Amino acid sequence: MKQRRIYLFLILANLFWAGNYIFGKMVVSELTPVQMTFFRWTIAICILFPISQIVEKPKWKEVWKKWPILLLMGLLGVIGYNFLLYVALRFTSSLNASLVNAMNPALIVCFAALFLKEPLTLSRMVGLLMSLIGVLLVLTNGQLGMIFRTVYNVGDMLMLAAISVWTAYSLLGRRIKEIPPIAAIAVSALLGLFVLVFFLPTSGNPFPLNGRVVIGILYIGLFPSILSFIFWNAGIREIGASRAGVYMNLITVFTAIMSVAMGNPVHLSQIIGGLIVFAGVYVTTLKV
Repeated sequence: MKQRRIYLFLILANLFWAGNYIFGKMVVSELTPVQMTFFRWTIAICILFPISQIVEKPKWKEVWKKWPILLLMGLLGVIGYNFLLYVALRFTSSLNASLVNAMNPALIVCFAALFLKEPLTLSRMVGLLMSLIGVLLVLTNGQLGMIFRTVYNVGDMLMLAAISVWTAYSLLGRRIKEIPPIAAIAVSALLGLFVLVFFLPTSGNPFPLNGRVVIGILYIGLFPSILSFIFWNAGIREIGASRAGVYMNLITVFTAIMSVAMGNPVHLSQIIGGLIVFAGVYVTTLKV
């Protein structure tokens, strides 16, 4: 029963993150990435701290003793990944961003082997290569021969940087098992905001209070910021970064469904590239 609950948590986490691509694309035309990240996590920490106190009753003094690693997690998972994602969405589609993001599980597997000494089997190496080929199909619009002479979409390249940052965040999450997950997210988000606030004065126009922006910010502040992070961190602690990472493929599936439902086109190169990435991540799970 506990295993089923963890798998459900991971599915829901990625469903809400898929919505982040859709709503993020909708809002990024009216807010700067710094503003989006700041307002998103301001909403989140106002809820995360009370939830943690009610559900986990953490020893806050012990939690704050881990502030260096929590600050690093805040800089990576709270500021770094989200900032890069929202900048990327200014230049690329939500579906393309999620397709590049689909390579993340394979990266997590390889870096978990490198830094956490998780076994790196032949199947995982082959899976990473397949995932890389799939992402390159997306980046080159299906023309792999253009790899060394094409000008890549800036948004797609920023997404490659974003998934590298997220990989580092996921691996760090394994090193604070003694801290309750919600408390860890709350403190890391708060520390991240302390840094981000210094960039707000240079982030552009004032916050526009229209319905489109309010709905978008409320969604990304509540669902991907609170529920997804809680579910994701709970999953990593129970089944490990490598196994949990496989579920990140669902982001692309959910994003594609939402994009099609909203009338956005899906191209053949995106479908083929996505399928190869999925196949590559599946191969990484084989015990060979």
